[in-house]
Amino acid sequence: MAEGSPQSPLAALAERLRNFYGDKIVGHSLGYGELTLNVGRDDILDVVQHLHDAESFISLVDVCGVDYPERAERFDVVYHLLSPKQNLRIRLKVATDEDTPVPSITGIFPGADWFEREAYDLCGILFSGHPDLRRILTDYGFDGHPLRRDFPTTGYVELRYDEERKRVVYEPVKLAQEFRQFDYLSPWEGTDYVLPGDEKKSEW
Repeated sequence: MAEGSPQSPLAALAERLRNFYGDKIVGHSLGYGELTLNVGRDDILDVVQHLHDAESFISLVDVCGVDYPERAERFDVVYHLLSPKQNLRIRLKVATDEDTPVPSITGIFPGADWFEREAYDLCGILFSGHPDLRRILTDYGFDGHPLRRDFPTTGYVELRYDEERKRVVYEPVKLAQEFRQFDYLSPWEGTDYVLPGDEKKSEW
């Protein structure tokens, strides 16, 4: 049976949810054995509660954030739910920006606590109604959110163990390239001076 056919359990579930929620389901797609629903930010609690109570999606697999910095609402909060009774998986997506919080689902799935804290820590996504929204993976006083696409791969600070102080110290990142003189955007090509050994090129 084709996955997207009207007779498939996923397609039937999608149809039920679209009929039940109408405009609260912004969009949906079927693929790879999962149903993906795009849900309005203010409607996520109603949809998750209905899936939990009426459709037996009682297992929360994951909550994570995805960054699309070119969009006005740059983040997607992605929820993965499992129904052991129906043997079905569903994915929910909610779009938001840097300043607008998404309602926390910890009241329905207490296990979402650390997932939402991780999305806040690494992406900077805010969750309203969360019981303890603080960093969970980065250190105290960490600057920025490392899974944002515009976060520098080097970070802002580096840490090392100082033998004299007998403790770990933080220092601003220092790159060797900052102290070089480059003529172009690429540091490895396009120079207007002759590098040692290159003088033999004219003899070829």
